[in-house]
Amino acid sequence: MSLTRDAATNIANVLTEALPYIQRFIGKTIIVKFGGNAMVDDDLKIQFARDVVLMKLVGMNPIVVHGGGPQIGKLLKQLNIESRFVDGMRVTDGQTMDVVEMVLGGSVNKEIVSLLNRNGGKAVGITGKDGELIRARKMNVSQKTPEMIEPEIIDIGHVGEVESIDISVLEMLTSSNFIPVIAPIGVGEDGSSYNINADLVAGKIAEVMQAEKLMLLTNVAGLMNKNDEVLTGISTKEVDELIADGTIYGGMLPKIRCAQEAVNGGVTSAHIIDGRVPHAVLLEIFTDEGVGTLITNRRL
Repeated sequence: MSLTRDAATNIANVLTEALPYIQRFIGKTIIVKFGGNAMVDDDLKIQFARDVVLMKLVGMNPIVVHGGGPQIGKLLKQLNIESRFVDGMRVTDGQTMDVVEMVLGGSVNKEIVSLLNRNGGKAVGITGKDGELIRARKMNVSQKTPEMIEPEIIDIGHVGEVESIDISVLEMLTSSNFIPVIAPIGVGEDGSSYNINADLVAGKIAEVMQAEKLMLLTNVAGLMNKNDEVLTGISTKEVDELIADGTIYGGMLPKIRCAQEAVNGGVTSAHIIDGRVPHAVLLEIFTDEGVGTLITNRRL
Protein backbone atom coordinates (compact mmCIF):
# COMPACT_ATOMS: atom_id res chain seq x y z
CA MET A 1 0.00 0.00 0.00
CA SER A 2 1.56 3.28 -1.13
CA LEU A 3 1.45 6.43 1.00
CA THR A 4 -0.09 9.68 -0.09
CA ARG A 5 2.22 12.67 -0.20
CA ASP A 6 0.55 14.13 2.92
CA ALA A 7 0.96 10.89 4.84
CA ALA A 8 4.62 10.64 3.82
CA THR A 9 5.17 14.27 4.85
CA ASN A 10 3.62 13.58 8.26
CA ILE A 11 6.00 10.66 8.79
CA ALA A 12 8.95 12.85 7.80
CA ASN A 13 7.81 15.54 10.25
CA VAL A 14 7.56 12.99 13.07
CA LEU A 15 11.06 11.69 12.37
CA THR A 16 12.42 15.23 12.24
CA GLU A 17 10.84 16.04 15.60
CA ALA A 18 12.32 12.86 17.09
CA LEU A 19 15.88 13.55 15.89
CA PRO A 20 17.03 15.91 18.68
CA TYR A 21 15.66 13.52 21.31
CA ILE A 22 17.49 10.59 19.72
CA GLN A 23 20.70 12.62 19.71
CA ARG A 24 20.21 13.65 23.34
CA PHE A 25 19.58 10.14 24.64
CA ILE A 26 22.10 8.05 22.66
CA GLY A 27 24.01 5.91 25.15
CA LYS A 28 21.68 6.82 28.02
CA THR A 29 20.05 4.26 30.30
CA ILE A 30 16.28 4.34 30.53
CA ILE A 31 14.41 2.17 33.06
CA VAL A 32 10.85 1.28 32.10
CA LYS A 33 8.45 -0.30 34.57
CA PHE A 34 5.96 -2.29 32.51
CA GLY A 35 2.54 -2.81 34.09
CA GLY A 36 -1.14 -1.90 34.07
CA ASN A 37 -3.29 -2.14 30.95
CA ALA A 38 -0.22 -2.09 28.72
CA MET A 39 0.66 -5.49 30.16
CA VAL A 40 -2.66 -7.25 29.49
CA ASP A 41 -3.92 -5.66 26.26
CA ASP A 42 -2.51 -7.57 23.27
CA ASP A 43 -2.21 -4.53 20.97
CA LEU A 44 -0.58 -2.41 23.67
CA LYS A 45 1.88 -5.19 24.47
CA ILE A 46 3.04 -5.35 20.86
CA GLN A 47 3.33 -1.56 20.66
CA PHE A 48 5.32 -1.50 23.89
CA ALA A 49 7.71 -4.12 22.54
CA ARG A 50 8.26 -2.16 19.34
CA ASP A 51 8.86 1.02 21.33
CA VAL A 52 11.55 -0.62 23.47
CA VAL A 53 13.24 -2.28 20.48
CA LEU A 54 13.32 1.06 18.64
CA MET A 55 14.92 2.71 21.66
CA LYS A 56 17.67 0.09 21.59
CA LEU A 57 18.17 0.35 17.83
CA VAL A 58 18.75 4.13 17.97
CA GLY A 59 21.43 3.77 20.64
CA MET A 60 19.64 3.97 24.00
CA ASN A 61 19.94 1.35 26.75
CA PRO A 62 16.40 0.39 27.84
CA ILE A 63 15.93 -1.91 30.84
CA VAL A 64 12.48 -3.31 31.51
CA VAL A 65 11.17 -4.13 35.00
CA HIS A 66 7.75 -5.75 35.11
CA GLY A 67 5.04 -6.54 37.59
CA GLY A 68 2.37 -9.23 37.36
CA GLY A 69 -0.15 -8.88 40.20
CA PRO A 70 -3.26 -9.79 38.16
CA GLN A 71 -1.55 -12.81 36.65
CA ILE A 72 -0.45 -13.99 40.11
CA GLY A 73 -3.98 -13.51 41.47
CA LYS A 74 -5.46 -15.47 38.56
CA LEU A 75 -3.21 -18.50 39.09
CA LEU A 76 -3.71 -18.44 42.87
CA LYS A 77 -7.46 -18.53 42.27
CA GLN A 78 -7.11 -21.46 39.87
CA LEU A 79 -5.08 -23.31 42.52
CA ASN A 80 -7.66 -22.45 45.23
CA ILE A 81 -5.07 -20.50 47.23
CA GLU A 82 -6.59 -17.56 49.07
CA SER A 83 -5.19 -14.09 48.36
CA ARG A 84 -4.89 -11.78 51.37
CA PHE A 85 -3.63 -8.20 51.40
CA VAL A 86 -2.31 -5.91 54.14
CA ASP A 87 -1.94 -2.23 53.21
CA GLY A 88 -2.17 -3.20 49.55
CA MET A 89 0.61 -5.81 49.80
CA ARG A 90 -0.03 -9.48 49.11
CA VAL A 91 0.56 -11.71 52.12
CA THR A 92 3.07 -14.17 50.68
CA ASP A 93 3.58 -17.47 52.49
CA GLY A 94 5.84 -20.19 51.10
CA GLN A 95 3.16 -21.66 48.85
CA THR A 96 2.20 -18.26 47.48
CA MET A 97 5.86 -17.38 46.90
CA ASP A 98 6.22 -20.50 44.74
CA VAL A 99 3.37 -19.20 42.59
CA VAL A 100 4.87 -15.69 42.48
CA GLU A 101 8.18 -17.07 41.21
CA MET A 102 6.40 -19.28 38.70
CA VAL A 103 4.41 -16.35 37.30
CA LEU A 104 6.89 -13.45 37.52
CA GLY A 105 10.10 -15.34 36.79
CA GLY A 106 8.42 -17.74 34.38
CA SER A 107 5.35 -17.05 32.28
CA VAL A 108 5.20 -13.23 32.47
CA ASN A 109 8.93 -12.67 32.09
CA LYS A 110 9.26 -15.06 29.17
CA GLU A 111 6.25 -13.58 27.39
CA ILE A 112 7.83 -10.10 27.48
CA VAL A 113 11.18 -11.50 26.32
CA SER A 114 9.45 -13.30 23.46
CA LEU A 115 7.57 -10.15 22.43
CA LEU A 116 10.76 -8.11 22.30
CA ASN A 117 12.63 -10.79 20.37
CA ARG A 118 9.81 -11.27 17.85
CA ASN A 119 9.92 -7.54 17.14
CA GLY A 120 13.62 -7.46 16.38
CA GLY A 121 15.17 -7.06 19.82
CA LYS A 122 17.65 -9.22 21.74
CA ALA A 123 16.06 -9.57 25.17
CA VAL A 124 17.23 -11.63 28.14
CA GLY A 125 14.91 -12.39 31.04
CA ILE A 126 16.26 -12.49 34.59
CA THR A 127 15.00 -12.22 38.14
CA GLY A 128 16.68 -10.33 40.94
CA LYS A 129 18.09 -13.67 42.12
CA ASP A 130 20.26 -14.05 39.02
CA GLY A 131 23.79 -12.95 39.81
CA GLU A 132 22.34 -11.66 43.10
CA LEU A 133 21.16 -8.61 41.18
CA ILE A 134 18.72 -7.69 43.97
CA ARG A 135 19.60 -8.37 47.59
CA ALA A 136 16.43 -8.13 49.64
CA ARG A 137 15.41 -7.91 53.26
CA LYS A 138 12.13 -8.92 54.77
CA MET A 139 9.45 -6.25 55.01
CA ASN A 140 7.18 -6.08 58.04
CA VAL A 141 4.08 -3.92 58.23
CA SER A 142 3.10 -2.07 61.38
CA GLN A 143 -0.51 -1.21 62.13
CA LYS A 144 -1.88 0.82 65.02
CA THR A 145 -5.46 1.38 66.06
CA PRO A 146 -6.50 4.16 68.50
CA GLU A 147 -6.85 1.73 71.41
CA MET A 148 -3.34 0.29 70.95
CA ILE A 149 -0.40 1.65 72.93
CA GLU A 150 2.20 0.26 70.53
CA PRO A 151 1.73 -0.59 66.84
CA GLU A 152 1.29 -4.24 65.91
CA ILE A 153 4.00 -5.69 63.67
CA ILE A 154 2.40 -7.90 61.02
CA ASP A 155 4.41 -10.60 59.28
CA ILE A 156 3.35 -10.65 55.62
CA GLY A 157 5.70 -13.46 54.67
CA HIS A 158 8.03 -13.37 51.67
CA VAL A 159 7.46 -9.70 50.88
CA GLY A 160 10.68 -7.76 50.70
CA GLU A 161 12.29 -4.43 50.11
CA VAL A 162 15.50 -3.67 48.25
CA GLU A 163 18.62 -3.82 50.37
CA SER A 164 21.16 -3.44 47.55
CA ILE A 165 21.54 -3.71 43.78
CA ASP A 166 24.53 -5.29 41.99
CA ILE A 167 24.41 -3.85 38.48
CA SER A 168 27.30 -5.87 37.03
CA VAL A 169 24.87 -8.29 35.33
CA LEU A 170 22.93 -5.39 33.80
CA GLU A 171 26.10 -3.65 32.60
CA MET A 172 27.26 -6.87 30.95
CA LEU A 173 23.92 -7.35 29.17
CA THR A 174 23.46 -3.75 27.98
CA SER A 175 27.05 -3.48 26.76
CA SER A 176 26.48 -6.68 24.72
CA ASN A 177 23.45 -5.15 23.00
CA PHE A 178 20.87 -7.10 25.02
CA ILE A 179 17.70 -5.71 26.59
CA PRO A 180 17.39 -6.94 30.22
CA VAL A 181 13.86 -7.85 31.34
CA ILE A 182 13.73 -8.07 35.14
CA ALA A 183 11.21 -9.85 37.36
CA PRO A 184 11.09 -8.12 40.79
CA ILE A 185 12.13 -11.07 42.95
CA GLY A 186 15.00 -10.55 45.35
CA VAL A 187 17.17 -12.92 47.36
CA GLY A 188 17.74 -12.64 51.08
CA GLU A 189 20.95 -13.24 53.01
CA ASP A 190 19.74 -16.76 53.82
CA GLY A 191 18.88 -17.52 50.18
CA SER A 192 15.13 -16.99 50.62
CA SER A 193 13.13 -15.45 47.78
CA TYR A 194 11.23 -12.20 48.29
CA ASN A 195 8.46 -10.61 46.25
CA ILE A 196 9.21 -6.87 45.84
CA ASN A 197 7.02 -4.11 44.43
CA ALA A 198 8.05 -3.59 40.80
CA ASP A 199 7.93 0.23 41.05
CA LEU A 200 10.41 0.12 43.94
CA VAL A 201 12.74 -2.20 42.04
CA ALA A 202 12.62 0.00 38.94
CA GLY A 203 13.31 3.11 41.02
CA LYS A 204 16.26 1.58 42.86
CA ILE A 205 17.82 0.21 39.65
CA ALA A 206 17.40 3.63 38.01
CA GLU A 207 19.06 5.28 41.00
CA VAL A 208 22.03 2.89 41.20
CA MET A 209 22.62 3.05 37.43
CA GLN A 210 22.20 6.86 37.43
CA ALA A 211 19.69 6.46 34.62
CA GLU A 212 18.60 9.31 32.39
CA LYS A 213 14.94 8.42 32.85
CA LEU A 214 12.68 6.29 35.02
CA MET A 215 9.35 5.60 33.32
CA LEU A 216 6.47 4.09 35.32
CA LEU A 217 3.52 2.92 33.21
CA THR A 218 0.15 3.29 34.93
CA ASN A 219 -3.57 3.08 34.24
CA VAL A 220 -4.16 6.81 34.73
CA ALA A 221 -3.44 9.89 32.63
CA GLY A 222 -0.76 11.04 35.08
CA LEU A 223 -0.71 12.90 38.36
CA MET A 224 -3.87 15.00 38.66
CA ASN A 225 -4.39 18.27 40.52
CA LYS A 226 -7.52 19.02 42.52
CA ASN A 227 -9.28 20.20 39.33
CA ASP A 228 -8.66 16.79 37.69
CA GLU A 229 -6.11 18.30 35.33
CA VAL A 230 -2.89 16.43 34.53
CA LEU A 231 0.21 18.02 36.04
CA THR A 232 2.58 17.65 33.11
CA GLY A 233 5.71 18.72 34.99
CA ILE A 234 6.57 19.15 38.68
CA SER A 235 9.68 19.38 40.84
CA THR A 236 10.49 17.07 43.73
CA LYS A 237 9.84 19.97 46.10
CA GLU A 238 6.35 20.38 44.63
CA VAL A 239 5.75 16.66 45.22
CA ASP A 240 6.15 17.24 48.97
CA GLU A 241 3.73 20.16 48.82
CA LEU A 242 1.14 18.12 46.90
CA ILE A 243 1.39 15.30 49.43
CA ALA A 244 1.03 17.74 52.32
CA ASP A 245 -2.12 19.35 50.89
CA GLY A 246 -3.72 15.98 50.05
CA THR A 247 -3.52 16.24 46.25
CA ILE A 248 -1.41 13.07 46.13
CA TYR A 249 -2.91 10.24 48.16
CA GLY A 250 -3.90 6.57 48.07
CA GLY A 251 -2.46 4.25 45.45
CA MET A 252 -0.61 7.04 43.63
CA LEU A 253 1.38 7.98 46.74
CA PRO A 254 3.93 5.11 46.75
CA LYS A 255 4.45 5.44 42.98
CA ILE A 256 5.14 9.18 43.25
CA ARG A 257 7.42 8.63 46.25
CA CYS A 258 9.36 6.05 44.25
CA ALA A 259 9.80 8.51 41.37
CA GLN A 260 10.77 11.32 43.75
CA GLU A 261 13.40 9.21 45.52
CA ALA A 262 14.92 8.17 42.21
CA VAL A 263 15.26 11.79 41.08
CA ASN A 264 16.68 12.83 44.44
CA GLY A 265 19.13 9.95 44.07
CA GLY A 266 20.52 11.21 40.77
CA VAL A 267 18.10 10.08 38.05
CA THR A 268 17.64 13.00 35.63
CA SER A 269 13.86 12.67 35.40
CA ALA A 270 11.02 10.32 36.30
CA HIS A 271 7.80 9.97 34.34
CA ILE A 272 4.39 8.68 35.41
CA ILE A 273 2.89 7.82 32.03
CA ASP A 274 -0.44 6.54 30.78
CA GLY A 275 0.17 3.00 29.59
CA ARG A 276 -3.30 2.88 28.02
CA VAL A 277 -2.13 5.23 25.25
CA PRO A 278 -0.71 3.47 22.17
CA HIS A 279 3.08 3.90 21.95
CA ALA A 280 3.09 5.79 25.26
CA VAL A 281 6.83 5.20 25.76
CA LEU A 282 7.78 6.63 22.38
CA LEU A 283 5.49 9.61 22.81
CA GLU A 284 7.13 10.45 26.12
CA ILE A 285 10.69 10.11 24.85
CA PHE A 286 10.63 11.25 21.22
CA THR A 287 8.02 14.02 21.03
CA ASP A 288 7.28 17.41 22.51
CA GLU A 289 3.91 16.14 23.76
CA GLY A 290 4.19 13.60 26.57
CA VAL A 291 1.43 11.42 27.99
CA GLY A 292 1.82 11.85 31.71
CA THR A 293 3.68 13.65 34.49
CA LEU A 294 7.39 14.47 34.52
CA ILE A 295 9.20 14.81 37.85
CA THR A 296 12.62 16.44 37.95
CA ASN A 297 14.94 18.63 40.00
CA ARG A 298 15.75 20.74 36.97
CA ARG A 299 14.00 24.02 36.34
CA LEU A 300 10.84 23.37 34.29
